[in-house]
Amino acid sequence: MSAVLVALAALCWGLAGGIGGILLDDGWDPFVASFYRGLVGLAFVLVWLALRPKGSGLSSPRLWFWSVVAGVGVAGNFAFYFVSIANGSVAVAATLMYSAPVFVFVASFALGLERPTGLKFVAIAAVMVGIALLTQIHDVGGSGITLIGVGAGLLAGVCYALFIFGFKYAAPHGSPQAILTIAFAVLAAILVWPGESDQLFAAPGSPDLALILALGVVGAGLSFVLYVVGLKHTAPAAASIVAMVEPVTASVFGVAILDESLAGLQLLGMGLILVTVTALTVSSSPEESELG
Repeated sequence: MSAVLVALAALCWGLAGGIGGILLDDGWDPFVASFYRGLVGLAFVLVWLALRPKGSGLSSPRLWFWSVVAGVGVAGNFAFYFVSIANGSVAVAATLMYSAPVFVFVASFALGLERPTGLKFVAIAAVMVGIALLTQIHDVGGSGITLIGVGAGLLAGVCYALFIFGFKYAAPHGSPQAILTIAFAVLAAILVWPGESDQLFAAPGSPDLALILALGVVGAGLSFVLYVVGLKHTAPAAASIVAMVEPVTASVFGVAILDESLAGLQLLGMGLILVTVTALTVSSSPEESELG
């Protein structure tokens, strides 16, 4: 049952990418969409914290510090993900973000935190090839994918890794709902500045309000609660596998609803990334792969 909750969370995140794509096509600024996604998520976790206030750890300075780090990470993840979608496609952005663990491994090798092995180098090389095929790097622009879209997609993954890092180190000092409350509050404080001010004030009365609320509920509120609850009793290896639901769902949404398309080589690159990253994450230690 716990693995089902993790899968549902990944499904929600995949749908959030599609909903975000619709809003961006309607002219919404990526930062405004990301801001409201996090703001609705903040409302959700505030209710969760009010219902389960015991053991919050809100008096711990370490909880606050690492929760702020997590907030910076989730702010960057949401914003760069939507910037990537706006400059490419939902499928490409979601898959690039999913490749984040590979760059965490590269950083770990460089900092001496992990011992490199031949198998891991092969996996990293395979993901690089997959990225080249997926983004059609030989024809950037002509394929409808820009360098901004590629770079933002990869940065979304790096920021997601930062969120995981912050959440992991905050977890021993308080409850998940307290950590997420601080993290989403930090997100709102960061993303309110780069967003278009006219859209920020217009959103509550916009015809797209239902979509904006759906984005926040599916992409931040419900999904994070499902993920945290499900992860408590799910093995990291299993969680890593079911997490593939997110990029697959986002890709299907993009093709079916947003009329996006992927060439044969792009599909090959996507498959190479998803399979390799999943295998690499499953083979790593629990501390490296999940929220902890």
